[in-house]
Amino acid sequence: MKNKYDNQFSKSHKDYLYKLRKTKILTLLTQISILAILLLLWELLTRYNILDGFILSSPSRMVITLVNLFNSGNLWYHISVTLYEAFLGFIIATVVGGLIAVLLWWSEFIRNVLEPYLVVLNSLPKIALGPVIIIWFGAGTKSIIVMAFLILIIITILSLLNAFLTCENDKILLLKSMGATKFQILTKLVLPNSFKQFISVLKINVGMTWVGTIMGEYLVSRAGLGFLIVYGGQVFKLDLVMTSTAILCILAGVMYGGIAFLEKKLIK
Repeated sequence: MKNKYDNQFSKSHKDYLYKLRKTKILTLLTQISILAILLLLWELLTRYNILDGFILSSPSRMVITLVNLFNSGNLWYHISVTLYEAFLGFIIATVVGGLIAVLLWWSEFIRNVLEPYLVVLNSLPKIALGPVIIIWFGAGTKSIIVMAFLILIIITILSLLNAFLTCENDKILLLKSMGATKFQILTKLVLPNSFKQFISVLKINVGMTWVGTIMGEYLVSRAGLGFLIVYGGQVFKLDLVMTSTAILCILAGVMYGGIAFLEKKLIK
């Protein structure tokens, strides 16, 4: 059945769209094939003792560990704990960082005063603040969320502020000549102009969120995927370590895919 829009496009344009879809499908199939080949090689090398299965685990042992976690009821519990911590850290840091970036764009004086402090804080290893965070917020979920927040907040502020400042000055002067207020310039020009950079910040924050969350769970946690990794390393259950790491990769990929999907929808 022909699409009602078929006659609206030239043959060359249809060929281009077909080639584009074909390329996307080929890319996806290639990515899946590479992953499947790597997993198969990993399994074969450990099964025939070319690689040490105790140290490196194997796909089959990881599947068994995953099934055991699921049957014991612990899988979804630990995943939900880590997701909760990562999601809260991501949302709070993005919102607060965005508001602070707007404030710094709004006031050049405040920006000049605070910018050196932001640069210094960004270079500070956040893990060094771990003991202080635990004392201030307790040995629990709050400390982990705060750690994720600290990992994200400075890079969010600096990235968004840089995006705001790259807005063309000629356009700002044009709006000022037409009597636009600073708030109108912000909402009608600066923020829309920074959309692509904002999406890039979200994509960066996805990876940094998991770094901060797992760092927090390494320091202090009673549950979560970071807790499973630490526990597995302590009792030499490396199958558990590798399985938890693989789950983290999947969750990070899904979260990144959600941001990419949101980008496409907003662009449309």
